[in-house]
Amino acid sequence: MNSYICKIATVDEMKIKWDYEISIATNDKSNWIIWKEKNIKNYENGKIIPYYGILNGQIICEATAALSSDIVQNSDGLVGETTTYLTAFRTNKEYEGKGYFSKLYKYMEEDLKHKGYTLLTLGVEPNEVRNYEIYCHYGFNEFIKTDVEVYPDGTKIDVNYYGKRIK
Repeated sequence: MNSYICKIATVDEMKIKWDYEISIATNDKSNWIIWKEKNIKNYENGKIIPYYGILNGQIICEATAALSSDIVQNSDGLVGETTTYLTAFRTNKEYEGKGYFSKLYKYMEEDLKHKGYTLLTLGVEPNEVRNYEIYCHYGFNEFIKTDVEVYPDGTKIDVNYYGKRIK
């Protein structure tokens, strides 16, 4: 992993990563296009921190910390002065299971701890068993609530929210 770095993304890197996600979306790409625009705007307004793992100059994984309650659905208990909501945990398929995301996650958690955050939260759909198991492995064992999220196209999904205290 000598040529692997973890960092906070630039706007140009975000555009590259979002264009990649849009290109591989298997269904209607309209949600992804809207999410790209919103994420870049939210980053420019200081409402998110996008963390990227870059291998040999290629963005291979990401995670985002949402810092503002007005951009997180069902934000009560998920975002606050010392609480941030984590989202967009993604790794390019060919790099899954090789430890790259774990390194990025540790980098992100340390950065957020340094910034004064003490509770990290995230959401997972009940049928996403593998993701739930990964989140438990990272310490997200504190159940917060269940609620419904709505995609830009109107699709509704059930989401279970969990938290992890960091010191």
